[in-house]
Amino acid sequence: MTLKTKLLATTSALLIATTGALYADAHATHPVTGEALASDQSFTYRVGDESPSIDPGLVEDVDGADVVRDLFEGLYNQDAAGNLIPGVAVSHTVSDDGLIYTFTLRDNAKWSNGDPVTAGDFVYAWQRAASPELASPYSWYIDLMSIENGGDVIAGDMAPSELGVTAVNDTTLEVRLTQPLPYFPQMVTHGTTFPVHQATIEAHGSDWVLPENMVSNGAYVLTEFVPQERLVRERNPMYWDNENTILERVTKLVIPDENVALTRYLAGELDRTDVPAGQFPRLSAEYPDQAVSVPQACSYYYMFNLRDGAPEELQDPNVRKALSLAVDRNIIVENVLAGGQKPAYTFTHWATAGFETPNIPMADMTQADRNTMAQELLAEAGYGSDNPLSIDLVYNTDESHRAVAIAISQMWKQTLGVETTLANQEWQTFLEARSNGDFDVARGGWCADYNEASTFLDLMDSGSGYNDSKYMNPEVDALLAEAKTSENPQANYDRVEEFIAQDTPIIPIYHYAAVDMFAEDLQGWPYENFEQNWYSKDLYKIAE
Repeated sequence: MTLKTKLLATTSALLIATTGALYADAHATHPVTGEALASDQSFTYRVGDESPSIDPGLVEDVDGADVVRDLFEGLYNQDAAGNLIPGVAVSHTVSDDGLIYTFTLRDNAKWSNGDPVTAGDFVYAWQRAASPELASPYSWYIDLMSIENGGDVIAGDMAPSELGVTAVNDTTLEVRLTQPLPYFPQMVTHGTTFPVHQATIEAHGSDWVLPENMVSNGAYVLTEFVPQERLVRERNPMYWDNENTILERVTKLVIPDENVALTRYLAGELDRTDVPAGQFPRLSAEYPDQAVSVPQACSYYYMFNLRDGAPEELQDPNVRKALSLAVDRNIIVENVLAGGQKPAYTFTHWATAGFETPNIPMADMTQADRNTMAQELLAEAGYGSDNPLSIDLVYNTDESHRAVAIAISQMWKQTLGVETTLANQEWQTFLEARSNGDFDVARGGWCADYNEASTFLDLMDSGSGYNDSKYMNPEVDALLAEAKTSENPQANYDRVEEFIAQDTPIIPIYHYAAVDMFAEDLQGWPYENFEQNWYSKDLYKIAE
């Protein structure tokens, strides 16, 4: 099947919501395309490590978010192209001043135990996500949404009950903002804004996320969880649109080695897996109907530790810029990864909606000229053959991250004489090390929470919860704050990107592409969704 055909099939899958009930068996057909459906409607896919949490209030990684979107449903979902479609909310209105959003909720949304999903469930979830008691790594997102009193609640200066969100009645949710935010509706597709079942959390505490305890409102329920091995979710009969869900069972397998995962995929054990670094050209030639590469709203970068007490040599912007200049991004994307990624000289992904990539001087230079400038800057900083620079670079365990780290450490050695010590860490340990500042240079990967440039650049704000470099620039903070209320924030975004290139708190390395192998019978994948937010309820398998 060609990519074009797959895209058409994905779009068709969305129309399922307008059809009657469907129960897949050997003779069932797709209500829109007429394709014969497989009797086995199960989907098994690989991830490289266990997610820290599948609690909507605590989830912070992409793989965890994929699970949360199946188990829980927020106000809105996304379609195959990333457009907003109804979830628990069927519509919303906005006040003339843009400060009050009023969402109308469907009256047939239920929790998996049969309780109705109400506006109060959203109020509880948002207050909980912002509360210091939960200490969510994503609490800052509530403030980023410009919700009234968000920052004060997160700081502990106000009670969670003061957060600007109110249940007018069971099916009406009011949200009050401190400033107009044109992309606010896009932000409520993020897991942090999903409802949670208060009685279940109060009864079980942190154990509420276990299969035997969890009460959820998504298209699937959690039926099995073995840490570092597997997570299984199955259709939720209480889901308001269960009759139009086709996949019966979804299994996430933790397989750290992507080459082992590929072998298992080719043996028919997996329906989806990542393409190992450098293997896309071969696999796309051998399996043209299964290997896929599409732009994905993520940026890969290295971050410097700029905290007080961090290595002194990295506090010099000339040292940081020299290290950035010496990275040959073309070699990384063309030789190491070879999967359709693009070199990055800005933090914001080139395909982000409404974003025009500014002219960053480094991007127009040849690599030879970059290397020459890098050598000059490092010499000015006092480092050379008689005083070599030594740094530690940490990354989370993954063969692709390892391949990139080895390549870049060799570039630094060859061009600048830098001695780099590489260290890989398990995912949870790695996240804690970055958050605590236990690193010199660390690998970073940021995937958009919504399709607008601020989702990347807000990480450069001094108050961002994921500004793990602890980069502080008052001008950047002011530019980002002003951009939120600007009719055309592009000029502000240009300046922030220029500051990133000038101060080099991070090294943008490449912009992602989603590079995967998909079983030929799996249909409905949202290839056109730039964020690659997928919902198992929109997938299905066709008969051979």
